[in-house]
This record gives sequence, C-alpha cells and structure tokens, in this order.
Amino acid sequence: MAPSHHNGHAKHDGHLGHAGHDGHAGHDGQAGHDGQAGHDGNARHAAAGSSGGGLGYKWIALSNTTLGMLMATINASIMLIALPDIFRGIGVDPLQPGNTTLLLWLIMGYLVVTAVLVVSFGRLGDMFGRVRMFNLGFALFAFFSVMLSVTWLHGTSAAWWLIGMRIFQGVGGAMLMANSSAILTDAFPSNERGLALGLNQVAGIAGSFIGLVLGGVLGPISWRYVFLVSVPFGVIGTVWSYLKLQERGIRQPAKLDWWGNVTFGAGLIAVLVGITYGIQPYGGHTMGWTSPLVMGLSGGGLAVLAIFCVIETRVAEPMFRLALFKIRPFTAGNLASLLAGLGRGGMMFILIIWLQGIYLPIHGYSFERTPLWAGIAMLPLTIGFLIAGPVSGYLSDRYGARPFATGGMVVAAASFGLLEVLPVNFVYWQFAGVLLLNGIGMGLFASPNRAGIMNSLPPERRGVGAGMSATFQNSAMVLSIGIFFTLIILGLASSLPATLSHGLMAQGVPSADAAKLAALPAVSIMFAALLGYNPISTLLGSAISKLPASHAAYLTGHTFFPSLISAPFQHGLDIAFDFAIVACLIAAVASLLRGRRYIHDEHGRAGNEEVRDVADSPLAASTVASAAGNSTEHDSTEHAVAVASGGDDLEGGQGRVGRVGDPAPVGGNLAQRR
Repeated sequence: MAPSHHNGHAKHDGHLGHAGHDGHAGHDGQAGHDGQAGHDGNARHAAAGSSGGGLGYKWIALSNTTLGMLMATINASIMLIALPDIFRGIGVDPLQPGNTTLLLWLIMGYLVVTAVLVVSFGRLGDMFGRVRMFNLGFALFAFFSVMLSVTWLHGTSAAWWLIGMRIFQGVGGAMLMANSSAILTDAFPSNERGLALGLNQVAGIAGSFIGLVLGGVLGPISWRYVFLVSVPFGVIGTVWSYLKLQERGIRQPAKLDWWGNVTFGAGLIAVLVGITYGIQPYGGHTMGWTSPLVMGLSGGGLAVLAIFCVIETRVAEPMFRLALFKIRPFTAGNLASLLAGLGRGGMMFILIIWLQGIYLPIHGYSFERTPLWAGIAMLPLTIGFLIAGPVSGYLSDRYGARPFATGGMVVAAASFGLLEVLPVNFVYWQFAGVLLLNGIGMGLFASPNRAGIMNSLPPERRGVGAGMSATFQNSAMVLSIGIFFTLIILGLASSLPATLSHGLMAQGVPSADAAKLAALPAVSIMFAALLGYNPISTLLGSAISKLPASHAAYLTGHTFFPSLISAPFQHGLDIAFDFAIVACLIAAVASLLRGRRYIHDEHGRAGNEEVRDVADSPLAASTVASAAGNSTEHDSTEHAVAVASGGDDLEGGQGRVGRVGDPAPVGGNLAQRR
C-alpha cells in the first residue's frame, strides 16, 4: 500500500482512494486513514473491482455466466420451431379465430418481461449483490421450466398456463441477463474483457439459433421435453454459482426507486403489448395499428415513459442512470446495439417462415419434418457467430471496439442485400454462404460492442449499465418482430388475395369458396407459414370433397400452398430486408461515432488522480473534501463523463482540471489511447 497523503488519499490494491478529513473512504470504496472499507463496508469489493481476481476464478465466472446466458437465450427461441408440436400436444388450433392471441403471447411474453425487468434487476444487483441476483435467476428459471412441462390442462386453458409460466420463467431469465456481464467485468482485467464478454455475448446470441435446432429435435418426441431440457442445466448452474461465484463488485446500498420502477415497467409493457396487438387484424383492417386499444397502449406507454425520464432526473438514487448517457462510448454502443437488434431480431422469424413454410415443403419435406430441418438449415448462421465473436472480442482488447463493431454492421448489411437477391426457391449452398456471412458480421459486432459498453462504465454502475444495455437489446427484439411482421403482412396483403383466388379456381375450387379463402387475413397466412401448416384442407372444409381426387390431393399436399404464397412472400421479404439494411448501416454510423478505445478503469481513474493531485494544494484541499462529502452524484460516473465525452480526442482538454464532479474534460492528457 502506498503512503497516504496528508489529506487522506490512499492507494489500495491498484485503486486510487479518496477520503475526507474524517478518514472514511469515498464513493469508490477505497480505504481511508483508519483502514475502513468504503461505502458498503467490504474492502474486498474495492480491491476486486477491476483486478480480475485469481487465474482460476475468472474462468469459473465465465463458464458459469455463459451457461446462464446460453440457457436463457435458448429458451427464448426453442419454442419457435416447436410451436406446432406444442399446439398439437395441448389440443389447440392456433389458426382458429381468437387463437392468434395465444400464439403471439407464447412467442412474445418471455421477450416482453425480460425487456422490462433487466434494468431493475441490474440496479438491484448493484445494491444487494450481482451474484445473489444471478443465483436467484438460475433457481427461478429451473423451477418454472418444470412448471411449464407439468400442466395437466388441455385446450386454451393449457395455452394460458404456458403463457403465465413463460412470463415467470422470463423473470429468472432477466436476472441472468442483467447481471452476467457485470459479473464478468468484475472478474476480468480490462485487457481481457473483450474476449470474456465476447464469448458470453456470442453464447447468448448463438443460443437463439441453437434453440431452433433443439426445438426441432425435441418437439416431435414430446412437447414437454422442450421445457424440461433446461432443468438439469438450471439445477447445475444454481448449485455451481452458489458455491463458486464471489461478490467482487462494488455494492452501493441505496433506497429502491419505486416510482421509477413502476413508471418504467408500466410504460414499456404498454408499448410492447401495443406492438403485439398491432400485428393482429382489427375490424376490416389487415392489422390492428388503427385499433383504439393499440393506439391507446402505444401512446399512453410513451407518455408514461416520458414521465419516467422526468422522475429519474429528480430522485436521489434513480433506477435508470440517465447520467451514463453522457459517456459517449456507452451511448454510441447502446444506440448501435438497438439498431443492430432491430435489423437482426425479426430475421429469425423471417428465415423460419421462408424455410419451414415455403422452401422445405417445396423440396419434398413433410410439414411434420420441416421444424427440425429448418433449424439445421440455419446452422451456418450460428457457425458464423461462433467463429467471429471470440476472435473479434480478443482483437478488440488490443485495438478497440470501433473497427470491428463498425465493420461487422457493414458486413451484416451486405449479407441482407445478398439475401434479398436470392430467389425464394434458392440453391442451398448459396443461402448457407450468405447466412455464414451474416453470422460473421453479427459476431464481429456483438462482442466488441458489448465490451466497449461495459469498459466505459464505472465499477459501481456496471449492474445498472448492463441492465440498461440488455433493455435496449431485448426491446429491439420485440420491436423488430413487430416491424418485420408488419412489413411481411403488408407485402402479402398487396398481392396474396388475387394469387390465392386464381390458384384455387385453377384447381376446380368454386369461385365462391375461392373468394372466401382469398379474404383470409394475411396474418393468418403468415402464421400458417411460420408454423409449417397447410391450412387449405381445414379452410375448404366440405368443398374439397367435391373436387377430383387428383386435384384434392394436390391442394392438400405439401407443395401447393407454399408455391402459391412464395411470390407474395417474396415481395414482403424484399421490404423487410431493405429495412434491415438501413438499420445495420445506421448502426455502423453510430458505432463509428463511439470514439477511440476507452476504459473507465484506466482513463476515468487517470482523471480522478489528476483532480486529487491538484486537491493536495492548500488552496484546493478544503474545496475537494467539501465537494466529495456533500454530493452523492459526483462519483466516478461524472469522472467518466469528463474523460469519455471527448469522443475521439481522449487526449484533449489541454491538461485542464475541472472541479470535482464538473463534466468538463479532467486530466484528458492522462487518458492515453491504447
């Protein structure tokens, strides 16, 4: 330990301490004259904030948090492929009027609850311990996985049971997502975080696609296995994390921001629920965006979120640290993540519709076999993630996040352009090559971007910062589904009725029956393709018995319906891919604006050191001590703002020194580029 200065400064385990005249530690948790720990009374937290701990522990933390992220994201997607088997198992026809609500909530419920709760659980992790929240998330996830599989109900009652249990399972998933990045950032030193966070992030994103394959394998055996597969991993993860993970972050006991939590949850839920119902038909309209319910939910939710922003600027301990957005790398990284999520999130659904509803049936696969083969066909996307993610994370530790994250979004935009020029009935190796390119682009972006966001955060704000970042990512997923579904439905609605009517009449279907089918809402056709259903036999009913046997067999076979909707689907597909290209290119611009490599543990603390060196002078000592004692907000968040707000010019500021907590560039010349 370095010798203390006369005004109570101390250096403890690589952290610069700041003590007032009474010898107690400052906000960062460093020791004062009397050796007491700072803020949460635990000196261990202060010492471990960025040191990374022992060689063994950091890999324990990585493997455990990666297991948690993998489990949470696999479950977010595993149902997409298994939905036909689940609905058959509980005895529900999802295409019947009124049942589309059940279908949407089974898909969206988990995503909505994780988007809403991750910030709150990240903040609670900062207050009460990130490992404690992570452990609880593992246990809840395993418990509700069991509850999902044991329902004795049938029909719509069983569907609502599954929706409810998925929502509670999402609570556990939100706890895992909110705290895993913060635990890793606490465990790894700054020069290894890109690789660690990259592996964790890639596991999370790859889990979304691994879930598709697992759903296709397990669903036909038994729909209950789709949920039971998580249980052993959840139990192992719960016990392992309880025994091995350590609280190495800086805890900041504080009052819970009840008004912030309530307004944020209510506002975001209203907006996301509005999006969910906006996809469904309303009255004579193709979709429900003009419905009073949807307009009220969306508009009211946005108004409540505006009130939430006002509340967060006025409470002493806000849930959503708006001051963090003054840190340029944090803001740019989250904006890029939101836009990338908008471009990527709905793509999974589009690919499933394309493969499961059109391509595979046309190539002779029965509708019962398409879920498994759709998951297998998308494996190149996962392989691309797995190749690019760890490599880009490792390289970003040396060269910074900007070149890889920006380049990744450009590559992803190019891959969407290539997908757009492919015909609906493509040659598979070409499709696989484009998916591999897309996975590489997204992998190049995801790992460095997450490392850049987490590196920019002060140690005591990592939990809430990670939660805020996860909120943007999960909200983007729900928004993307709404946008992509809307674009596909608009494309189908523009040409599907005429195509469907002519195709049916060409096979001898009476014009009245053909017109009735042609008037079917486009959303029902889209969901039929998503689920791999051929609705023709069900919808024609008794009319099909009046047709010649050869015509009836063709209409109800696995090629007529996919071939019929392929041209209208191509139109909607082009619109959706155009949107994805634009979103990825804007994300590339946002990533480019993040500035050079910035690490709070190095650059932020350099600013703190210069302020404290100036504070050693007799004229400044009393001012510094007074400011440190009287302001709860003048902590390392503001020092991070001071250095990081310079963006590209981290060395700027001409050596000026601001007051404690002043957002002017402090000690900028000490914040060296790496």
